[in-house]
Amino acid sequence: MSDITRLLLVDDHAIVREGYRRLLEMRPDLRIVGEAGTARDALEQFRVLEPDVLVLDLGLPDMGGVELIRRLVQRDARVRILVFTMHREPLFATQALRAGALGYVTKSSPPAVLVEAVYTVAARRQVISPDIAPELALALVDRPREPLAELAPREFEILRLLLDGCSAEEIGERLSISSKTVQNCHYQIKSKLGVRSDIELTRLALRLGLI
Repeated sequence: MSDITRLLLVDDHAIVREGYRRLLEMRPDLRIVGEAGTARDALEQFRVLEPDVLVLDLGLPDMGGVELIRRLVQRDARVRILVFTMHREPLFATQALRAGALGYVTKSSPPAVLVEAVYTVAARRQVISPDIAPELALALVDRPREPLAELAPREFEILRLLLDGCSAEEIGERLSISSKTVQNCHYQIKSKLGVRSDIELTRLALRLGLI
């Protein structure tokens, strides 16, 4: 059995990738085998390279990271994913973990936290960066029925794209689903969240810190 952990980095900012590539490659037992700037590229590289751990950002230009996590888990239930993101809101962490990620580390964390998280996820253990772990725990205890937490990962991703101003056709193209499916999901989202219009949906998202 190899002592080298093979990593695939997924982030749409090349300069950011270069920064943590250098950090991770300082460890002799970590090796970067590939990089991707889009979700579709990440899916292809995952298929070809079969990395041990994916380190990925949630903000990708084609489909969001939560949807990417869901698709990777569909392809291989054993996949080990560490989210490395700017999003500190517990909601994003909850959705990423529900979709199948093993770890969630914010980009405001010290470098050592990222490195240690890679080893933890490689060992198939869950890890949350210390700067959001208390907030996440409180969110789960104090707000177990928060409306947005009721959304499935794909519904959450569609909501995020709707709030970004994407049309049903654009969302369908990004997620490789029909615009009719997007419209049906849009209706289900509003139903689950108890809102009647897109204006109310936007107000709720603002109040809950999604936008």
